Amino acid sequence: MTDINFKLIRLRLENDRKRLETQLEEIRGHRTAEERREGSPFGKREEEASETAELENMVAQEKRILDQLAEIDAALKKFEASTYGVCEKCGRKIELPRLEAIPQAKLCMSCAQSKNVK
Repeated sequence: MTDINFKLIRLRLENDRKRLETQLEEIRGHRTAEERREGSPFGKREEEASETAELENMVAQEKRILDQLAEIDAALKKFEASTYGVCEKCGRKIELPRLEAIPQAKLCMSCAQSKNVK
């Protein structure tokens, strides 16, 4: 991997991390506002069901973002340890096009296809 590609991928990971942190803050802020509304005298089952579904959606989004942040943090730690771009299964270099498409990839294409994971 060239230095320029290395720097661009790292920058992309850092930018993705900031974007996800912002999204997480927005979701948590909205969730807090929704939780404060609990107990409001709506009384209609349809509205309560809708609010419950919305809350469940926000919780699912929050979990997805936290999972993505964990993957990005793991990739950034690999940069620090100089192990970024090395397949966790076979130890070979992960192909540059794969890293450009999925910067937090842990496996090379061959291992990913055999495990059917990214």
